[in-house]
Amino acid sequence: MLRVATRGSALARWQAAYIAGLLQHVVYVEPLVVATEGDRQVETPISAIGGKGVFVKEVQAAVLDGRADLAVHSAKDLPAVTPEGLVLAAVPRRGDPRDVLVGCRLVNLPEGALVATGSARRRVQLRELRCDLRFAELRGNIGTRLAKAVDFDAVVMAKAALDRLGERPPVVEVLSCETMIPQVGQGALAVECRVDNKRVRSLLAGIQDLITRREVDAERAFLTTLDGDCALPVGAYARIQGDTVVMRAVLSASLDGRCHFLVGEDNDGEALGHRLARQLLDRVVR
Repeated sequence: MLRVATRGSALARWQAAYIAGLLQHVVYVEPLVVATEGDRQVETPISAIGGKGVFVKEVQAAVLDGRADLAVHSAKDLPAVTPEGLVLAAVPRRGDPRDVLVGCRLVNLPEGALVATGSARRRVQLRELRCDLRFAELRGNIGTRLAKAVDFDAVVMAKAALDRLGERPPVVEVLSCETMIPQVGQGALAVECRVDNKRVRSLLAGIQDLITRREVDAERAFLTTLDGDCALPVGAYARIQGDTVVMRAVLSASLDGRCHFLVGEDNDGEALGHRLARQLLDRVVR
Protein backbone atom coordinates (compact mmCIF):
# COMPACT_ATOMS: atom_id res chain seq x y z
CA MET A 1 0.00 0.00 0.00
CA LEU A 2 1.11 3.53 -0.78
CA ARG A 3 -0.17 6.62 1.01
CA VAL A 4 -0.56 9.69 -1.20
CA ALA A 5 -0.63 13.16 0.36
CA THR A 6 -3.05 15.62 -1.23
CA ARG A 7 -5.04 18.74 -0.49
CA GLY A 8 -8.71 18.27 0.28
CA SER A 9 -10.36 20.18 -2.56
CA ALA A 10 -12.41 18.33 -5.16
CA LEU A 11 -9.77 19.05 -7.79
CA ALA A 12 -6.89 17.87 -5.59
CA ARG A 13 -8.76 14.67 -4.75
CA TRP A 14 -9.40 14.09 -8.46
CA GLN A 15 -5.69 14.50 -9.13
CA ALA A 16 -4.73 12.06 -6.37
CA ALA A 17 -7.30 9.56 -7.63
CA TYR A 18 -5.97 9.92 -11.17
CA ILE A 19 -2.43 9.10 -10.04
CA ALA A 20 -3.80 6.20 -7.98
CA GLY A 21 -5.49 4.91 -11.12
CA LEU A 22 -2.23 5.01 -13.03
CA LEU A 23 -0.58 2.98 -10.26
CA GLN A 24 -3.49 0.62 -9.57
CA HIS A 25 -2.10 -2.29 -11.57
CA VAL A 26 0.88 -2.50 -9.21
CA VAL A 27 -0.18 -1.12 -5.82
CA TYR A 28 -3.09 -0.11 -3.62
CA VAL A 29 -3.10 3.66 -3.00
CA GLU A 30 -4.68 5.34 0.03
CA PRO A 31 -5.14 9.14 0.22
CA LEU A 32 -3.90 11.28 3.10
CA VAL A 33 -5.71 14.65 3.04
CA VAL A 34 -3.61 17.57 4.25
CA ALA A 35 -4.81 21.13 4.91
CA THR A 36 -2.47 23.83 3.60
CA GLU A 37 -2.03 27.48 4.53
CA GLY A 38 -3.54 28.44 1.18
CA ASP A 39 -6.66 26.40 1.97
CA ARG A 40 -7.06 27.96 5.42
CA GLN A 41 -6.69 31.59 4.31
CA VAL A 42 -9.12 31.60 1.41
CA GLU A 43 -9.90 35.33 1.58
CA THR A 44 -6.27 36.51 1.54
CA PRO A 45 -4.34 37.12 -1.71
CA ILE A 46 -1.77 34.38 -2.28
CA SER A 47 1.06 36.91 -2.51
CA ALA A 48 0.23 38.13 1.01
CA ILE A 49 0.53 34.70 2.65
CA GLY A 50 3.73 33.43 1.13
CA GLY A 51 3.24 32.95 -2.60
CA LYS A 52 3.14 29.70 -4.53
CA GLY A 53 4.38 27.43 -1.71
CA VAL A 54 1.26 27.99 0.41
CA PHE A 55 -0.49 25.15 -1.46
CA VAL A 56 2.28 22.55 -1.18
CA LYS A 57 4.46 22.97 1.92
CA GLU A 58 2.27 20.97 4.30
CA VAL A 59 1.70 18.29 1.66
CA GLN A 60 5.45 17.99 1.11
CA ALA A 61 6.00 17.85 4.88
CA ALA A 62 3.73 14.79 5.12
CA VAL A 63 6.08 12.95 2.75
CA LEU A 64 9.25 14.14 4.44
CA ASP A 65 8.08 13.05 7.92
CA GLY A 66 6.88 9.64 6.72
CA ARG A 67 3.10 10.08 7.01
CA ALA A 68 2.82 9.65 3.24
CA ASP A 69 4.89 7.91 0.57
CA LEU A 70 4.24 10.41 -2.21
CA ALA A 71 2.54 13.74 -2.86
CA VAL A 72 0.44 14.84 -5.82
CA HIS A 73 0.35 18.52 -6.82
CA SER A 74 -0.75 20.73 -9.65
CA ALA A 75 2.65 21.40 -11.22
CA LYS A 76 1.83 25.11 -11.44
CA ASP A 77 1.63 25.28 -7.63
CA LEU A 78 5.19 24.04 -7.07
CA PRO A 79 7.88 26.56 -6.09
CA ALA A 80 10.90 26.77 -8.35
CA VAL A 81 13.13 24.76 -5.99
CA THR A 82 12.32 21.26 -4.70
CA PRO A 83 12.92 20.91 -0.91
CA GLU A 84 15.92 18.93 0.23
CA GLY A 85 14.99 15.28 0.74
CA LEU A 86 12.32 15.24 -1.99
CA VAL A 87 12.49 14.57 -5.71
CA LEU A 88 10.06 15.37 -8.50
CA ALA A 89 9.72 11.72 -9.45
CA ALA A 90 7.03 11.81 -12.14
CA VAL A 91 5.12 14.17 -14.41
CA PRO A 92 2.33 12.26 -16.21
CA ARG A 93 0.88 13.32 -19.55
CA ARG A 94 -0.23 16.92 -19.47
CA GLY A 95 -3.81 18.12 -19.62
CA ASP A 96 -4.95 21.30 -21.38
CA PRO A 97 -2.56 24.14 -20.41
CA ARG A 98 -4.81 27.00 -21.51
CA ASP A 99 -6.70 29.61 -19.52
CA VAL A 100 -10.39 30.35 -20.01
CA LEU A 101 -12.66 33.35 -19.52
CA VAL A 102 -15.88 32.32 -17.79
CA GLY A 103 -18.97 34.51 -18.06
CA CYS A 104 -18.16 36.55 -21.16
CA ARG A 105 -15.95 36.46 -24.23
CA LEU A 106 -13.06 38.93 -24.31
CA VAL A 107 -14.42 40.81 -27.32
CA ASN A 108 -17.83 41.16 -25.64
CA LEU A 109 -16.59 42.55 -22.34
CA PRO A 110 -17.95 46.10 -21.90
CA GLU A 111 -15.66 49.10 -21.48
CA GLY A 112 -14.19 49.07 -17.97
CA ALA A 113 -15.39 45.53 -17.30
CA LEU A 114 -14.52 43.95 -13.94
CA VAL A 115 -12.57 40.68 -14.32
CA ALA A 116 -11.81 38.52 -11.29
CA THR A 117 -8.56 36.57 -10.91
CA GLY A 118 -6.02 35.97 -8.18
CA SER A 119 -3.19 35.65 -10.71
CA ALA A 120 -0.78 38.49 -11.42
CA ARG A 121 0.23 36.75 -14.64
CA ARG A 122 -3.34 36.77 -15.93
CA ARG A 123 -3.92 40.39 -14.98
CA VAL A 124 -0.91 41.83 -16.78
CA GLN A 125 -1.57 39.85 -19.96
CA LEU A 126 -5.25 40.78 -20.04
CA ARG A 127 -4.29 44.42 -19.51
CA GLU A 128 -2.04 44.17 -22.57
CA LEU A 129 -5.06 42.99 -24.56
CA ARG A 130 -7.57 45.40 -23.02
CA CYS A 131 -6.11 48.36 -21.14
CA ASP A 132 -9.60 49.44 -20.00
CA LEU A 133 -10.24 46.34 -17.89
CA ARG A 134 -10.49 46.49 -14.10
CA PHE A 135 -9.56 43.58 -11.83
CA ALA A 136 -10.76 42.04 -8.59
CA GLU A 137 -9.19 39.37 -6.38
CA LEU A 138 -10.63 35.87 -6.66
CA ARG A 139 -9.73 32.95 -4.37
CA GLY A 140 -11.29 29.63 -3.44
CA ASN A 141 -11.78 26.20 -4.97
CA ILE A 142 -13.26 25.68 -8.43
CA GLY A 143 -16.86 25.46 -7.20
CA THR A 144 -16.49 28.64 -5.15
CA ARG A 145 -14.99 30.59 -8.03
CA LEU A 146 -17.68 29.44 -10.44
CA ALA A 147 -20.35 30.46 -7.94
CA LYS A 148 -18.75 33.93 -7.63
CA ALA A 149 -18.58 34.41 -11.39
CA VAL A 150 -22.01 36.05 -11.42
CA ASP A 151 -20.60 38.92 -9.34
CA PHE A 152 -18.19 39.95 -12.11
CA ASP A 153 -18.20 40.51 -15.85
CA ALA A 154 -15.87 37.51 -16.20
CA VAL A 155 -13.49 35.32 -14.20
CA VAL A 156 -10.31 33.63 -15.40
CA MET A 157 -9.64 29.95 -14.66
CA ALA A 158 -7.52 27.04 -15.87
CA LYS A 159 -9.23 24.92 -18.50
CA ALA A 160 -7.69 21.72 -17.12
CA ALA A 161 -9.43 22.29 -13.78
CA LEU A 162 -12.84 22.60 -15.45
CA ASP A 163 -12.17 19.57 -17.64
CA ARG A 164 -11.12 17.37 -14.73
CA LEU A 165 -14.18 18.20 -12.66
CA GLY A 166 -16.57 18.01 -15.60
CA GLU A 167 -17.64 21.64 -15.21
CA ARG A 168 -19.31 23.21 -18.25
CA PRO A 169 -20.21 26.87 -17.60
CA PRO A 170 -22.64 28.32 -20.16
CA VAL A 171 -20.19 30.97 -21.46
CA VAL A 172 -16.53 29.99 -21.77
CA GLU A 173 -13.84 31.38 -24.05
CA VAL A 174 -10.67 29.34 -24.32
CA LEU A 175 -7.64 31.63 -24.61
CA SER A 176 -4.85 30.31 -26.81
CA CYS A 177 -1.34 29.98 -25.41
CA GLU A 178 -0.33 32.76 -27.81
CA THR A 179 -3.02 35.08 -26.42
CA MET A 180 -2.40 34.16 -22.77
CA ILE A 181 0.88 32.44 -21.91
CA PRO A 182 0.12 29.90 -19.16
CA GLN A 183 1.68 29.55 -15.75
CA VAL A 184 4.76 27.32 -15.54
CA GLY A 185 3.52 23.71 -15.38
CA GLN A 186 -0.13 24.59 -15.97
CA GLY A 187 -2.22 21.55 -16.92
CA ALA A 188 0.42 19.12 -15.65
CA LEU A 189 0.53 17.07 -12.44
CA ALA A 190 3.69 16.68 -10.36
CA VAL A 191 4.37 13.68 -8.13
CA GLU A 192 7.02 13.94 -5.43
CA CYS A 193 8.51 11.33 -3.12
CA ARG A 194 11.53 11.04 -0.84
CA VAL A 195 14.89 10.92 -2.58
CA ASP A 196 15.88 7.78 -0.68
CA ASN A 197 12.67 5.83 -1.42
CA LYS A 198 13.95 3.72 -4.31
CA ARG A 199 10.83 1.51 -4.43
CA VAL A 200 8.43 4.41 -4.89
CA ARG A 201 10.73 6.18 -7.32
CA SER A 202 10.80 3.02 -9.43
CA LEU A 203 7.00 2.76 -9.42
CA LEU A 204 6.55 6.42 -10.33
CA ALA A 205 9.00 6.14 -13.21
CA GLY A 206 6.39 3.94 -14.85
CA ILE A 207 3.82 6.76 -15.05
CA GLN A 208 6.21 9.40 -16.35
CA ASP A 209 5.39 11.01 -19.70
CA LEU A 210 8.78 11.83 -21.19
CA ILE A 211 7.51 14.59 -23.47
CA THR A 212 5.56 16.36 -20.72
CA ARG A 213 8.48 15.97 -18.32
CA ARG A 214 10.85 17.58 -20.80
CA GLU A 215 8.46 20.49 -21.32
CA VAL A 216 7.82 21.05 -17.61
CA ASP A 217 11.53 20.82 -16.78
CA ALA A 218 12.20 23.55 -19.35
CA GLU A 219 9.50 25.77 -17.87
CA ARG A 220 10.74 25.17 -14.32
CA ALA A 221 14.28 26.06 -15.39
CA PHE A 222 12.87 29.38 -16.58
CA LEU A 223 11.17 29.93 -13.22
CA THR A 224 14.25 28.89 -11.25
CA THR A 225 16.38 31.50 -12.99
CA LEU A 226 13.82 34.20 -12.14
CA ASP A 227 13.56 32.91 -8.56
CA GLY A 228 9.86 33.55 -9.11
CA ASP A 229 6.52 32.48 -7.69
CA CYS A 230 2.90 33.40 -8.40
CA ALA A 231 3.35 36.92 -6.92
CA LEU A 232 5.55 37.75 -9.90
CA PRO A 233 3.76 38.31 -13.24
CA VAL A 234 5.50 35.54 -15.14
CA GLY A 235 4.51 32.71 -17.44
CA ALA A 236 6.16 30.15 -19.70
CA TYR A 237 4.92 27.42 -21.99
CA ALA A 238 7.15 24.88 -23.72
CA ARG A 239 6.25 22.46 -26.50
CA ILE A 240 8.30 19.71 -28.15
CA GLN A 241 8.43 20.02 -31.93
CA GLY A 242 10.46 17.17 -33.38
CA ASP A 243 13.48 17.09 -31.10
CA THR A 244 13.36 20.83 -30.42
CA VAL A 245 11.86 22.60 -27.42
CA VAL A 246 9.99 25.78 -28.35
CA MET A 247 9.12 28.09 -25.47
CA ARG A 248 6.98 31.21 -25.17
CA ALA A 249 7.60 33.31 -22.07
CA VAL A 250 6.33 36.52 -20.47
CA LEU A 251 7.57 38.70 -17.63
CA SER A 252 6.43 41.98 -16.13
CA ALA A 253 8.15 43.97 -13.39
CA SER A 254 4.85 44.75 -11.64
CA LEU A 255 1.07 44.43 -11.84
CA ASP A 256 0.93 47.78 -13.61
CA GLY A 257 4.01 47.26 -15.75
CA ARG A 258 4.48 46.45 -19.39
CA CYS A 259 4.61 42.81 -20.45
CA HIS A 260 7.80 41.57 -22.10
CA PHE A 261 7.41 38.54 -24.38
CA LEU A 262 9.99 36.21 -25.90
CA VAL A 263 9.91 33.05 -28.02
CA GLY A 264 12.92 30.78 -28.34
CA GLU A 265 13.93 27.25 -29.26
CA ASP A 266 16.73 24.86 -28.39
CA ASN A 267 17.35 21.12 -28.25
CA ASP A 268 18.21 21.60 -24.56
CA GLY A 269 14.96 22.74 -22.92
CA GLU A 270 16.47 23.64 -19.56
CA ALA A 271 19.20 25.72 -21.18
CA LEU A 272 16.46 27.45 -23.19
CA GLY A 273 14.48 28.21 -20.03
CA HIS A 274 17.51 29.71 -18.30
CA ARG A 275 18.40 31.79 -21.38
CA LEU A 276 14.91 33.24 -21.92
CA ALA A 277 14.68 34.15 -18.23
CA ARG A 278 17.98 36.03 -18.34
CA GLN A 279 16.97 37.84 -21.54
CA LEU A 280 13.65 38.91 -20.06
CA LEU A 281 15.31 40.08 -16.85
CA ASP A 282 17.64 42.24 -18.96
CA ARG A 283 14.65 43.83 -20.69
CA VAL A 284 12.79 44.50 -17.44
CA VAL A 285 15.70 46.23 -15.70
CA ARG A 286 16.56 48.50 -18.64
